[in-house]
Amino acid sequence: MSLSVPIALPLAPAVAEEAPPEPSGYRLEDYRAPTPATLAGAKVLDTDAAAEIWRAGGAAFIDVLPRPPRPAGLPEGTVWRDPPHASIPGAVWLPNVGFGALNADTEAYFRAGLEAASRGDVNAPLVIFCQRQCWMSWNAAKRALENGYRNVAWFPEGTDGWSQADLPLTPATPRS
Repeated sequence: MSLSVPIALPLAPAVAEEAPPEPSGYRLEDYRAPTPATLAGAKVLDTDAAAEIWRAGGAAFIDVLPRPPRPAGLPEGTVWRDPPHASIPGAVWLPNVGFGALNADTEAYFRAGLEAASRGDVNAPLVIFCQRQCWMSWNAAKRALENGYRNVAWFPEGTDGWSQADLPLTPATPRS
């Protein structure tokens, strides 16, 4: 009598998704997807490099994670509280500035936030981030370059990479 014993076969290693090429313009949809490995005109930072700059106090860190809108259809009088957001200590949170198309108010908010973070110096180092595989930070860094900032770094691992490296996060509030 023979017994049939299932054989455990090794699983094929997961294939890392290939980074897409840089688009000529902004990403307009599907913001949580693999991002390019590069951004023309910007320096791309890994977590170690971003942490080194942060520890040295050598740049303004700009978080561009979008802020969730108040849900439609809430009954009148319902109190809405934004979900908490943890960010890199000292970062300026400029929510909603990473969409591919911005209205005039959001564009002005972004420019004012960069102006404040850079103290009006277009050569001041800026580190722009969101979360891993988030086009919001890529778009915002590209937009900062197009607004004349010359020392822009993009940190594509964002708060996900930061947290995985056991670096500190702190509660963030949007810049008003």
